[in-house]
Amino acid sequence: MKRVFSTLMALATAATVMTVGAPAAQAAGSCSGTIIYSQVQSSGLGELVIYYNSSSGGTNSACFYHRGAAYGKSAPTLVQIYRCAERSGEGAHCTRSGSADTDSGDFSYQAGPVGVTGTANYCVEAFGHIGWGGQRHQIYSRRQGC
Repeated sequence: MKRVFSTLMALATAATVMTVGAPAAQAAGSCSGTIIYSQVQSSGLGELVIYYNSSSGGTNSACFYHRGAAYGKSAPTLVQIYRCAERSGEGAHCTRSGSADTDSGDFSYQAGPVGVTGTANYCVEAFGHIGWGGQRHQIYSRRQGC
């Protein structure tokens, strides 16, 4: 009996260590890096987030997350990001330089990630929207990360 109890205790301890000690799994397709911009849409249904990391001459990515009543509900959602020709003037309109990366479809949690490289010392702009209740709820970041 003592041996069975010891074995059960060892198994319980190992299971606890494996559960508690394991890092949390990242959601597939999540954006990563330092957040340089985040805005919740005025209706509260979506949030546009732009991230930056220094790899590949500077890489920016963006996701448009469902929030509020839209969280977990399938809805037409889009996110797009592109590099600007400008190197300063955060918050102003952007002159697109190069192609945009876009993700769109019927999603329940987010559109994206989308990304552009070679953005060190350049501004980026992102756009996102969710279709909800017959309306398009959108966010334009304007120039960010300059």
